[in-house]
Amino acid sequence: MFLHIFKYELKNGLRTKDLIIWLILFPILLGTCFKIAFGSIYEKTEKFRSIPVAVVDDGDNAAFRQVIESIERADEPFLKATFTYKEKAEKMLDDGDVEGIIFTADKLSLTVKEKGIKETMLKSFVEQYTVREKIVMDAINTAPEKAQEVIASLTSDTASSCKEIPLTQGNPDPYVQYFYNLIAMVAMFGSITGMHITIQNQADLSPLGARNNCSPAPKSISIAACLAGSYIMQTVCMINCVTFLAFVLKVDFGDRLWLVYPSAILGGILGVSFGFFVGSIARVSIKAKTAILMSVSMALCFCSGLMVGNMKAVIAGKIPWFNNINPAAVISDCFYCLNIYEDYDRFISKLITMAVTSAAFIVLGFVVSRRKKYASI
Repeated sequence: MFLHIFKYELKNGLRTKDLIIWLILFPILLGTCFKIAFGSIYEKTEKFRSIPVAVVDDGDNAAFRQVIESIERADEPFLKATFTYKEKAEKMLDDGDVEGIIFTADKLSLTVKEKGIKETMLKSFVEQYTVREKIVMDAINTAPEKAQEVIASLTSDTASSCKEIPLTQGNPDPYVQYFYNLIAMVAMFGSITGMHITIQNQADLSPLGARNNCSPAPKSISIAACLAGSYIMQTVCMINCVTFLAFVLKVDFGDRLWLVYPSAILGGILGVSFGFFVGSIARVSIKAKTAILMSVSMALCFCSGLMVGNMKAVIAGKIPWFNNINPAAVISDCFYCLNIYEDYDRFISKLITMAVTSAAFIVLGFVVSRRKKYASI
């Protein structure tokens, strides 16, 4: 009996328009819009790039030229220098093609157009080079036999003190959180699938529900089979969503993509369980239940940051406990912890929260559904 109901639940899911539109087509459309809107912002505005600078080498400073060429040979060079004459360098600075002009004649000097982080970095570079150049020249003039040792010491000191230490091994792009919340939205929209389980098992909501209540199959078996079928359909939708984002839109989920899939699947199970519970307790029509679930799901996704990126942080500052009980926030936090943190403590904590919450919704939904009796059908 279980397998028979399970089979027809899968067939019924494939014919449900809500499933195709909201769980497959809509995420693809919204994900594409997110990629167009946010895909290149981090690369263009926040990710560090080589600082373009013009060098006016009127004094033919061979040593400084060698230093610049050595810097540019690095994998991610700090500077990108253009050696040119004064008039062209000034024009490049005015046009915004370079962040500053370094003059090497007589004494090293820097000219910038405005103040900022890049200009401060250039100023620090010029000052450090001037100090080190003076140390080397003093060594050559006072103790030529130790000049090579001093140069080697300064080079070694620079190499040991300038190390790139990434804050995380994952993707630091802050805009990737919109895609985390998109997956959470798909999971929460699974509540519509969960709601249909109660509709087809409550005699006062649909003709199918009336027929099911007249059948000899125990109500618990019928509900369990419907839940299993809905979980399978939701799993397919979650896998489809993650695959489209990761391999079609090329969204970087970090180096643990293989864990993103089970996390998304568990989030989808949470969404279906949430819809099953809400559908069981609400004594209203099908349209009203659908409107309630869609409104609640979108409100939870909004609080998680689907529409406003820093909304989760705002809520954490006002009512921090809400993010811990918001299913959409827990699901998106799961992907965030997986991407940012090297350990699995926070990630496992989020998985446990989703699993416990899903189990609670399932148990409460079963209890409420089985208590409903009908005088006549």
